[in-house]
Amino acid sequence: MTGTARPVGAALALRDVRKTYGDVGALRGVSLDVARGELVAVVGPSGSGKSTMLNIVGTLDRPTSGTVTIAGNDVDTMSDDALSLLRADHIGFVFQHFHLQAGATAAENVADGLLYAGVGRRDRHRRAVDALDRVGLSHRVDHRPNQLSGGEKQRVAIARALVGDPTILLADEPTGALDTASGGAILDLLRALNGGGTTVLVITHDLELAASLPRQVRMRDGRVEADSGGARRAGAAGAGAAAAAPADAASLAAAIRGAR
Repeated sequence: MTGTARPVGAALALRDVRKTYGDVGALRGVSLDVARGELVAVVGPSGSGKSTMLNIVGTLDRPTSGTVTIAGNDVDTMSDDALSLLRADHIGFVFQHFHLQAGATAAENVADGLLYAGVGRRDRHRRAVDALDRVGLSHRVDHRPNQLSGGEKQRVAIARALVGDPTILLADEPTGALDTASGGAILDLLRALNGGGTTVLVITHDLELAASLPRQVRMRDGRVEADSGGARRAGAAGAGAAAAAPADAASLAAAIRGAR
């Protein structure tokens, strides 16, 4: 909306965003600010609009009306090619069911995250190995998905999302396909990544998971029903997440391996 102030340092801002499919209103006037460095749970039942909002924040879909700003870019008037570059530079995706190529190694799956970033093959491999090390999988670089546990597959997916150093990490039900121990380890990893400065949105229907994160945005019937933080928490959530993060990558990797 013209003339509406946005917070300095916002990772994303939505203003009166609406999305309709025929006669169905999937989003009905959503306004939301997420500051850089926040860790936010977007929670709601099936049909609440949270997945539609994820697709719009991730620039995979366009709103019917309203404005969307991602990392300082007004996406409303951007071309499809420009949006593809924006995704490559600023947005990482993690999905519930991993979406890994069965015949590719962990490093090859992670390197795929750089295909649209203009990175050469050798550099893609090097950065993929570095990303796998960040998530505690340096010992699984050459393993294929059928040789990995569920928690390890999700960590490969997170490494793929991180390999391009995105501004925002969007995690759609990242623990939904995992057992309790593996799911807890993935949440610890997301907290640690957030502690390092990455803005993280976790989309979930799990109220207990949402309650464990610093800020909860609750959706229902295409609207934001409640927001525990809002813009007043700008800058605070990232600091809190950093305080709760493991001391270093080595201890994080050890903790995750122990929780498998």
